Amino acid sequence: MGVTAVTAAPPLPAHPDPWLDAILSGPLPHELSYAIGGPFHLLLPDRFDTNAAAFKAVLDEFGVEGRVYYAKKANKAAAWIERCALSGTGVDVAGSGELRDALGCGVRGENIVVTGPAKADALLRVAVLQGCLIAVDALDELERLIGIGRPARVLLRRLPPAQPNSRFGLDDGELETALVRCREAGVVMEGFSFHLSGYDPLMRAELAAELVDLCLKAQASGLRADRISIGGGFAVDYTDAPHWERYLRDQRPEHYHAGKSFAPGDFYPYHSPVAGPDALRAVLAAHGLAGRLREAGVKLLLEPGRALLDRAGCTVFRVQGVKDLDGYGVVTVDGSSLSLSEQWFASEYLPDPVLLSRTGPGEPYAACVGGATCLESDMVTWRKVRFPARPAVGDLLVYPNTAGYQMDSNESPFHELPLPPKVVLDTADGSTRWRFDRPPLA
Repeated sequence: MGVTAVTAAPPLPAHPDPWLDAILSGPLPHELSYAIGGPFHLLLPDRFDTNAAAFKAVLDEFGVEGRVYYAKKANKAAAWIERCALSGTGVDVAGSGELRDALGCGVRGENIVVTGPAKADALLRVAVLQGCLIAVDALDELERLIGIGRPARVLLRRLPPAQPNSRFGLDDGELETALVRCREAGVVMEGFSFHLSGYDPLMRAELAAELVDLCLKAQASGLRADRISIGGGFAVDYTDAPHWERYLRDQRPEHYHAGKSFAPGDFYPYHSPVAGPDALRAVLAAHGLAGRLREAGVKLLLEPGRALLDRAGCTVFRVQGVKDLDGYGVVTVDGSSLSLSEQWFASEYLPDPVLLSRTGPGEPYAACVGGATCLESDMVTWRKVRFPARPAVGDLLVYPNTAGYQMDSNESPFHELPLPPKVVLDTADGSTRWRFDRPPLA
């Protein structure tokens, strides 16, 4: 059963990745699928190391002293944290479990920043005792920190003027009160931070420059205030501009199963002309920020998550069945949409899945991809993807570049389906070996 261009959604291939293609073209994916008996996530920690080094290189390029913290919420795997412990990359955590896991993987408390709103007392206590840096989000949180009775390292989180309805941060009046309390209580006030939604480097640079001024004022009042954190917000570029622009322009309801409708604003920006380390470069170049940091002697902290995981993993499903419908098909795989978390945001993960066929080329075939549960809404891919051949039972579908937020943000063993395990590829000695990721600490 063939397919015309009318029934298939516009293609949206991920950027070419010859190294991953070489792995996928070999026997390993099929062997792992057979051994595991279900879907799995493939982790490429070498890519994590490369991405972290690229961010650090930008800081060096601008002569700015700073530190990169991996935002642990982007992926729960221990493999990334183990790499952070070895390289000295910091870790950004938001809860007691994340903090416990980071410490258990060997990350020193002084290399951990604790973020998140209204932190639990147990989290604050351990963070203080381990010497972690704590982003204070509210005045009552600051009082609870002071009540622990030990010196606490803190950043005061500023409410972004450009996003006054944000639930994160202290307004101008609250900041003044917090600064007074830090001086009175002997808090080690190391600087300021903010939580800014979106990927605009100019907006991030503008607010960062304001934080530098706040540091200088705080120093004049006797506080340490020698660093600022600009958080994350470094986009990942998944596909090229022509494919992305065509997709946004041409996609329409008939390209999706059951006439599902998406507006362009429903999607993550899968193409970004300024992404990852280049986005940091744009931040430092804007408003003379790098020069202001150097002149003031203020360190720059950043907390990328998705950007450190760019091309560092993929997700593999096995085809369990194929049903032909009118003009397209439904491919059912051995997992669920809960393992591809963009569905959590009522959206669609758009980089096209790659078919690893056991039978070779055939006629083009358009199909959406459904999960193995009994829910109509369990669609791994709503759009009708143009595959090079009709998938068959036992073939594999590989979703590229899923390490950033896709793998485990919304995981659930619904229907008693097992959670996809994470398989770590180790290439340290020139060979390619695999192991299962270490489970989180109990």
